[in-house]
Amino acid sequence: MRLLQIFFFSILLSALFSNLGQAQSFDNSYAEIKPALPTQSGDKIEVVEIFWYGCSHCFSFEPHIKAWLKAKPEDVVFRQLPGVLNSRWAVHARGFFAAEKMNILEQFHTPLFNALHVKRRNIFTRDSLVDFAADLGLDKGEFATHYDSNETEVKMKQAFLMARNARITGVPSLIINGRYLVSASSAGSFERMIETMDQLIQEERRR
Repeated sequence: MRLLQIFFFSILLSALFSNLGQAQSFDNSYAEIKPALPTQSGDKIEVVEIFWYGCSHCFSFEPHIKAWLKAKPEDVVFRQLPGVLNSRWAVHARGFFAAEKMNILEQFHTPLFNALHVKRRNIFTRDSLVDFAADLGLDKGEFATHYDSNETEVKMKQAFLMARNARITGVPSLIINGRYLVSASSAGSFERMIETMDQLIQEERRR
């Protein structure tokens, strides 16, 4: 009887420490944002990906986020936001907002990623990006106008402030409902980024 008690006690301890290890791993996979950032999703849970087109890690993360989007929960709103951490990133960010204004992000987003990382094209200036938009069959003049517009300038400032207030130091990064930050470095892998994001979405549902 005594041996049986010891046996079950050892199993209990093993399960306890296993769960503690999982909790510790989960806790280390994200950072809490204080104060929490405002969201644009109303009653739904917002997930924002901060990225840069020139980032090879962001390019590699794209298939993971696209796979997740195929089964995205109905109570979750996902949006992508370009990082504006320096002038080099700002070129692509302005292009993103110009394409968004023209409602042609689908025609612009993946092709630019592929042009930079598969075809190794040198698209890091305003003029080269405007020319790239024209190569895609987009209206070059309209794209350039939106690229330089005051509306785009406002969006650039908003993107910069969001990344700064979330204390983002690298990309890709995920902001879950303005409260949590998950990065490749904190999670350790792209798969773990997705897992942690899903866990944090569950946490937000309990609020």
